Amino acid sequence: MINPDIFKAYDVRGLYPGEINEEAAHLIGRGFAAYLRTSRIAVSRDMRVSSPDLAAAFIDGVRLQGTDVVDCGMLGTDMLYFAVAHDGLGGGAQITASHNPKQYNGIKMVRAGALPLSGDAGIGDIRDALAAGRLPPPATRRGGLSTRHVLPEYVEAVMSFIDASVIEPFSVVLDAGCGMAGLAAPPLFARLPCRVTPLCFTIDGTFPTHEANPLIEENRRDITAEVVRQKADIGIAWDGDADRCFFIDGSGEFISGDFVTALLAEAFLLKHPGATIVYDLRASHAVRDVAARYGGRALENRVGHAFIKRRMREEDGIFGGEVTGHYYFRDFYYADNGFIPALLMLELMSKKQRSLRDLLQPFRERYFISGEINTRLASMAEVPATLAAITARYADGRITTMDGVSVEYPDWHFNVRPSNTEPLLRLNLEAASPAAMERRRDEILALIRG
Repeated sequence: MINPDIFKAYDVRGLYPGEINEEAAHLIGRGFAAYLRTSRIAVSRDMRVSSPDLAAAFIDGVRLQGTDVVDCGMLGTDMLYFAVAHDGLGGGAQITASHNPKQYNGIKMVRAGALPLSGDAGIGDIRDALAAGRLPPPATRRGGLSTRHVLPEYVEAVMSFIDASVIEPFSVVLDAGCGMAGLAAPPLFARLPCRVTPLCFTIDGTFPTHEANPLIEENRRDITAEVVRQKADIGIAWDGDADRCFFIDGSGEFISGDFVTALLAEAFLLKHPGATIVYDLRASHAVRDVAARYGGRALENRVGHAFIKRRMREEDGIFGGEVTGHYYFRDFYYADNGFIPALLMLELMSKKQRSLRDLLQPFRERYFISGEINTRLASMAEVPATLAAITARYADGRITTMDGVSVEYPDWHFNVRPSNTEPLLRLNLEAASPAAMERRRDEILALIRG
């Protein structure tokens, strides 16, 4: 019996081998093939110690149902998306636990066009079919197995987003976190004139230096220290499966995903005036204001990659961004990518002839953000009551309920949204001054925490 808790909103994930193991991977592979009902899919894996065995079991399950598998070997997640969409396959799966510690593993799954499966569309169906014993019997013909080397074509696709000839010879510190960025970063940065200092580029699923999750401050200590020591122009770090990248300016300061989204919006609107940008509703108004300055259209959206990608397709959005470091690109099959943002940032710095810190200074002087603050409630039953209390307290503001409760005033705004799986409320707030941000933040936290 598979633990149903490993089926999350956007992927399958759990502790290895207690929650996710070869038996579970095999069954999920069978369920994935049965759900998609397609002739051929791609499978790849990250660098975790358990990934080869889980990938082999998953592939065996897929083939048992008569579906052909293209084994792409060890890749970053965005490279798997590329393989599926570029080759016109019916779907794909990446064995990975993304940014989680080494004792975790999981599976990210997509259908044709690299469209993600989610809890509402696909993942829940597979979970329910397995729980009810509703898997169809094995096919009379076992699916075939072939291999595919994706990296050279992937590198060309990523490089097509910039004009490499304008890139200045910046001093750049890169931290792959011993993860999959160590595969793609070398051939990409070999095409640029930058002076590169690589950290943790040896791919190693035991993560001997630090976990590959740059959102946690202690995991950024090495790259921050090296940027400051070298007086480098920029630091770039990736998570474990390399579908997200994070930026550090020349002073060693970490850049919030809101401001990265605003700068990437600027990079696109300089090239494509009037284009549509999609961003998540937690973000700073910097994103909206940058789009307006360049004549673009900025669309606020529900949090989550499945929702962002769907809206981009509906609205012909050229770029989408989330504050958690996921960035999506129309011309990369509407999928997220961890390297296109890095190249675009270097191109923007080159075109503007300004350091990353200088590019960020207007944002830091005008927009003061709380970051995401989580509060655990006693039970799921308290969540709707707390949201109702917030709505009543701030009824004089402009209220929307696209995702949780968002309230906007002329000089400050906030969003409170519930977790999908636990009694947790997440606050994101922005105000026009540090003092106002802190006062409003504490006021709302007091209301949430009773």
